[in-house]
Formats: sequence, structure tokens, C-alpha cells
Amino acid sequence: MFSNILGGIILVIILVAILTSIKIVNTGYVYIVERLGQYHRTLQPGWHFTVPFIDFVRRKISTKQQILDIQPQNVITQDNVKISIDNVIFYKVLDSKFAVYNIEDYKSGIVYSTITNMRNIVGDMTLDEVLSGRDRINSKLLEIVDEITDAYGIKILSVEIKNIIPPSEIQQAMEKQMRAERDKRATILQAEGEKQSDIARAEGEKQAAILRAEAEKEANIRHAEGLRESQLLEAEGKAKAIEIVAKAEAEAINQVNTAIIESGTNETVIALKQVEALKEMAKGPSNKLILPNETLSSLGSIAAIGEMLKKEEK
Repeated sequence: MFSNILGGIILVIILVAILTSIKIVNTGYVYIVERLGQYHRTLQPGWHFTVPFIDFVRRKISTKQQILDIQPQNVITQDNVKISIDNVIFYKVLDSKFAVYNIEDYKSGIVYSTITNMRNIVGDMTLDEVLSGRDRINSKLLEIVDEITDAYGIKILSVEIKNIIPPSEIQQAMEKQMRAERDKRATILQAEGEKQSDIARAEGEKQAAILRAEAEKEANIRHAEGLRESQLLEAEGKAKAIEIVAKAEAEAINQVNTAIIESGTNETVIALKQVEALKEMAKGPSNKLILPNETLSSLGSIAAIGEMLKKEEK
């Protein structure tokens, strides 16, 4: 009976020892195992066997990228301005053995290294340089802190300044300066806009004046051409009329000559033709005839002869 109980106890102890000897490591973690108080090995993700009651898991270390948020710290600049700065650090454990055995708390080591060096860096800069030089501060902190944490087996991936808070009176002065800058930019932009508007208006008036001058020039040219065409047509019309009159007179003369030739050298006919010619010459209002008395007496005889001929013809 006693042997059965003892055997059961031994069996339970063996089962417990077997179960406790199996270690399952999740992905993204490593286990630091000590044997009899000394570092023995590092367990990678997976399942492993350890010696019960001899091997002991000292610490579980995350190998994933981690974020460390540092609380705001008061810092004094070179021009004696007290400001508050808070940082965010991104890091990763590369050597878990160094992270466990080279420093008691590597997270505290990262924080204090960052704070100390940040005060040193900002203390050599003025407030304006701090406000405009965040990237420079971040790069310097990253370089210094990463060199310090190499001994911890930790890689600093990035150091970022979240916020820089100056004193309230400095903030008010900065706000006033910003408003003045905005007003200045607005005034400059308004003046530039008015300048561009005046230039555009002047350019438009210039173009309008040029177009009006060109239009007037074109109108004068067309008017002159029209006047010239009108004068040419008038001259051509007069020349045509003179030509027609000349042709008619030539035809009339030809007819008279023909009649004279046909009728012979009758003095009566000649006298009648002379009378008709004098009558035509006297029709013009500007024509004035001055004839001697002998001519007038001859005309009277010719006129009498003409009247006699007309009566005979009737």
C-alpha cells in the first residue's frame, strides 16, 4: 500500500518535472536561461527542454521595435529661456544578453542618457535656434544615445522631439510677431495685387489706344481711297461725256458737209447754216458776241432770205 502511494508520488513528480522542463518561446521574444545562477543560453522562438530545478529563466526580452515616451523636461537655452521639451524614442534590443547583464534597467538607461544629452545640446543653442533646429537636435541625440546604448545591446532607431513649450510670455510675444508677419505679408500681397491690377489696366488702355489709332488710320485710308475712286469715276464720266459730245459734233459736222456737198454751193444754204451756227453760239450764258455793223446788216439780209425760203417751203 505504501509502495503504491510512493510510486504515485514519484510518477507525479516526474510528470511535473517533464512539464516544467518544456519551455515554449513565442515569436518576437527570447528567454535568458541561467543554470545554477550563471548565464547558460538564450532560447529563441520555439519549444525547448531545460533541466528541472537547475535551469531558470532569468528574463523574457522582446526583440520587437519598442517605443519609449519621455515625459516633458525643463531645459534652459543659451539665452536663459526656460522651455519644456518631451521626446519619443524608438529602439530595438539586438543582444538580449547584454541588455540583461550589462545594465540593471536598460529602459531607464535610455531615458536618462537622452535627457542629459538633450540638456547639453539645447544649452548651447538660443531659443530661435531650438525652435527652428528640431532636426539638428534629433540627429545629435540619436548619434550620442545610440553610441551609449551599444554597450546595452540596444539599437536606437530614432529620437523625435514631440513638443517644445516656451514660457507664456514668450508665446505671447511669438504670437504678436506672427500676427505682425501675417499682416505684413497681407499688405505686401495687397500692394502687389494692386500693382498688377494697375499694370494690367494701363496695358489694356494702351492696347485700346493702339486699336483706336489703327481703326482711325484704316478709316482714313478707306475714306481717301473712296474719295480717289469717286474722283476717278467723275473724271472718267466727264471724259466720256466730252467724248460723246465730240463724236456728236463730229457727226453733225459730217452731216452738214454732206448736205452742203449734196446741195451744191448755194449761197442761201450757206447763209442759213451761218445763222444757225450763230444761234447755237449765242445760247451759252457766258458767250458774248460783238459784231460790226456790216456783219449785222449782212445777217439781216440773211435772215430775210431765210424767212423767204421758209415761206416758199410752206
